[in-house]
Amino acid sequence: MKFGIFYELQLPRPWEEGDELRLYQNALTQLETADRLDYDHAWVVEHHFLEEYSHSPAPESFLAAASQRTRKIRLGHGIFQLTTNHPARVAERVAVLDLLSNGRCEFGMGESASITELTPFGRDMETKREVFEEAVQAIFPMFTKVGTEHHGKYFDIPLRNVVPKPVQKPHPPLWMACSQLQTIERAGENGFGALGFQFVSAEAAHAWVHAYYNAITKRLKKLADYEINPNMALVSFFMCAKTDEEARARADGATFFQFALRYYGASQNRQRPAPGTVNMWDEYNKWKRENPEAQEAALRGGLIGSPDTIRKKLRRFRSSHIDQVILLNQAGKNTHEHICDSLELFAKEVMP
Repeated sequence: MKFGIFYELQLPRPWEEGDELRLYQNALTQLETADRLDYDHAWVVEHHFLEEYSHSPAPESFLAAASQRTRKIRLGHGIFQLTTNHPARVAERVAVLDLLSNGRCEFGMGESASITELTPFGRDMETKREVFEEAVQAIFPMFTKVGTEHHGKYFDIPLRNVVPKPVQKPHPPLWMACSQLQTIERAGENGFGALGFQFVSAEAAHAWVHAYYNAITKRLKKLADYEINPNMALVSFFMCAKTDEEARARADGATFFQFALRYYGASQNRQRPAPGTVNMWDEYNKWKRENPEAQEAALRGGLIGSPDTIRKKLRRFRSSHIDQVILLNQAGKNTHEHICDSLELFAKEVMP
């Protein structure tokens, strides 16, 4: 089983001058720590306009910076939005990251799940899957061919040679964002690795793994000419400390993450409130006061606890045959010091 770390780059209010600078610099230091401790992957999202929830609109820039401060850790787009980016720009940025990192890029793809993100780029919820699939068809010849063109419903690209080309041939490993069983199966059918951005139990994970490998082995239908990547990864909330009580006390960000997902997910098409009209951190603390049992239940889930507790939970995931567990440590107001301590303790006492 491999271990990755995952970044939304969350920044709850209230905001002060220098907060975003500290957020980015601390995250880069955390990636350096993970690289030194032999974690396998670092995944960074692409999101736009999602105040507090994700201040990560340019993962290619963040990962490029990380490539110069790390040596071994794989650097993953988790994910690149194919709906809000031009296919040629995606191919160029993936190739450049692969060159800068000396062949450590992982190429995760997704659609976005909110009209708040899609509308400013001229996209909508109804056609985003069509746009995604056409973008896949346009992108992959760009990695290998000296000249390529694409004339479709959503993209019209004249004959051009997209340069540079990636180090990894024919392209970096491919992944797709998945949030439910249906998209897990779709990733398998398309031959992509599955990035499971849903927080499920070990029992549910077993069902997801079965569905994924059943799809990729029996119903494979690639969207273009690319190398398949049979891999299943699941994200889990994470905080490792000397005792379970200390870990739960340090992992408040996990419940903020869950609250923000539910808060946004309840609206039609996941429409976000107008800029500056909602203080998500205040809303979260109000919910905590009114639902103490729900917060406690949330903290009991995921990989939150002492090394011994996390080892027991991981054994259940191992029996599900998950290929990679992606650890979500940077969430809410989890502190930089606690995040680094957690990475260190887990690497020393659990990973071996």
